[in-house]
Amino acid sequence: MAAGVAASSVHILRAQPAQKYKTALIGSGWWGMNILRTAMEAGQSKVVALCDVDDNQLNPAAAEVEKLSGDKPNKYKDYRELLDKEKPEIVIVATPDHWHALAMIAAVKSGAHVYVEKPISHTLNEGRAMVKAARANNRIVQVGTHRRASPHNRSGMEFLKSGKAGKIGMVRAFVHYPGGPGRPSPESDPPQGLDWDMWCGPAPLRHYNRAIHPKGFRLFLDYANGQLGDWGIHWLDQILWWTDEKYPRNVYSTGGRFIKKDSTDAPDTQVATFEFESFTATWEHRLYAGNEAEKTNIGAYFYGTEGTFHMGWLDGWTFYPADKNKPVQHEDAKLNNPDQQNIRELWTDFLQSIKDNKPPMCDIEIGHRSTSMALLGMLSYKLGRSVQWDGEKELIVNDPAANKLLSRPYRGPWQYPQV
Repeated sequence: MAAGVAASSVHILRAQPAQKYKTALIGSGWWGMNILRTAMEAGQSKVVALCDVDDNQLNPAAAEVEKLSGDKPNKYKDYRELLDKEKPEIVIVATPDHWHALAMIAAVKSGAHVYVEKPISHTLNEGRAMVKAARANNRIVQVGTHRRASPHNRSGMEFLKSGKAGKIGMVRAFVHYPGGPGRPSPESDPPQGLDWDMWCGPAPLRHYNRAIHPKGFRLFLDYANGQLGDWGIHWLDQILWWTDEKYPRNVYSTGGRFIKKDSTDAPDTQVATFEFESFTATWEHRLYAGNEAEKTNIGAYFYGTEGTFHMGWLDGWTFYPADKNKPVQHEDAKLNNPDQQNIRELWTDFLQSIKDNKPPMCDIEIGHRSTSMALLGMLSYKLGRSVQWDGEKELIVNDPAANKLLSRPYRGPWQYPQV
């Protein structure tokens, strides 16, 4: 001790332990556990509860949580009981799409901040109700569009916004996966431990089919919105991140099931056109015919007067100058395993937003706009005609039949959320 300094005046500074939020997961399948593992790694969550209607997911998830963190989460089949008994401070909603709205709205009303998976909703008016609930309850709601947190997506967006690609008049977003016709899978009794009626919830109750659950629901339109609602939202979100425009004016989509012979009912082929004030965007997907000619099968091309910019996934971003004397520019992706994602970066932003009480990078309003683009594409596909979108009023202009598709009837005791 230095001379002249009294022992009583010495203060030893100790690092304060990070705040631990009571955290619950609703939907403990593959992707939900990816998110929860990230939350546990961040060191600011005490996992108090898990909820899943399928014991075949719930029990292994609870065992893994205890092994990784020492937490012993209580297990629930009904998220309402979980919210009432546990009073979590953070809730992760990683259910199938048709459950997102009810679970998220109930969570923010109970006082929790929420990380909700994309797409935020199955129909457009659910999304507006989710935004309304988040704002009314002053809760932070982060949407799992983790590509906004990916280092190469962020630097690529800086490149585009700087004008280095010139004036952009067209964006083409796409996901082309290999595959074939497939074959139907038979309906059956649900496996032991699965409450199939509760799994279907507010959506239509149909016979159980192992092609739907686990992990197959994306290609069944009662519960999701096909490839456009799954992969499409990521790349449509990149377009809205780049532009100052908040929504398209006109949307038209066409496609069909030209190849698939399996039990799914979503289009295996789809093209959607989104007309903005200053540019046109297109979406296209194909669930068959993977080939060696098209090496780049995922992402978005931004076509500008100074060159063409590809925002990709595993392959990072690349800019091809219009001037052939200038070098091609490229940045590799920096992704986390498993499943090549950037949940860690998005979760860090979520925690900081809760601490600072500020909107997160993938705020619920942002997620709603991106989801709405995908859902408008699916709405046009179902109608078989184009729609004119009033993004301020969130209504389709002079088309009562189309506006009916902005919501859908809920089954049984479930009530559609109020907009």
